[in-house]
Amino acid sequence: MSGRIFSVIRHSFLFIFSLVMIYPLIWWMGSSLKSNAEMSSPYPFPLVPLWNNFGEGWNAIPGFSFTDFYLNTFMLELAVINATVVSCTLVAFGFARLDFPLKKFWFSILLLTLMLPAQVLVIPQYAMFHQFGWIDTYWPFIVPHLLAGGSGGTFFVFLLVQFIRGVPKELDESAKIDGCSWFGIYLLIVMPLTRSALITVIIFCFLWNWDDFLGHLLYINSVDKYTVGLALKMLSDSEGNQQWGQLLAMSLVSILPATLLFAAAQKQLVESVATTGMK
Repeated sequence: MSGRIFSVIRHSFLFIFSLVMIYPLIWWMGSSLKSNAEMSSPYPFPLVPLWNNFGEGWNAIPGFSFTDFYLNTFMLELAVINATVVSCTLVAFGFARLDFPLKKFWFSILLLTLMLPAQVLVIPQYAMFHQFGWIDTYWPFIVPHLLAGGSGGTFFVFLLVQFIRGVPKELDESAKIDGCSWFGIYLLIVMPLTRSALITVIIFCFLWNWDDFLGHLLYINSVDKYTVGLALKMLSDSEGNQQWGQLLAMSLVSILPATLLFAAAQKQLVESVATTGMK
């Protein structure tokens, strides 16, 4: 009897604590349906929901709609993800399977870049991309990922190296006997066996670049090239006529792609984390 009472108390505490933790999200969802007059209300949901906040917010920027900004963002994400997968898998395969001079030294240098703060690179990278004439283009995001760099590139290489090392080398030897080249081993043997790790790379690459507000703010100047994050910034009115309901509604919509992607690939993500580095 005492154990049952303790279980009820424990679950009640966890339930209340969970409500406290998710209250900001509940308030966010409810406030996206409020008018400006109801924003100061202590209740998370409005008395009269304003569903038109979503429609008006979607077309709030003159001459553009969030359809344009979502298309820009998805095009950029597609290019960045493809560049990241190709470059990081090639680099990881080289470190995990090939023998070349100073391999351990270069891998140590690669890992040392994980300790370098991203803020240190902002000014030299901007100066370099400005000399290349890449400002107000998407090249500052795509080209670094083509070289296994960009946001998270080193981490992706490290993750894939540990995963590829867990693939038995006997498969490589069998493929060599059948006349397969190193590139064939990479493409036909190793890559299919690293599917869960690749899905993890795609998820994190998508999330980190979707949330890269600073990079988009630095390199993109034209409104017709704006991403979703920059479009949300345009909804902020510095003259005091801020439509908070529309801003919260669009910010709520902006997290849906990342949330749906994570939910759809959660199983593969957990599998990759659980098996990375296992022999």
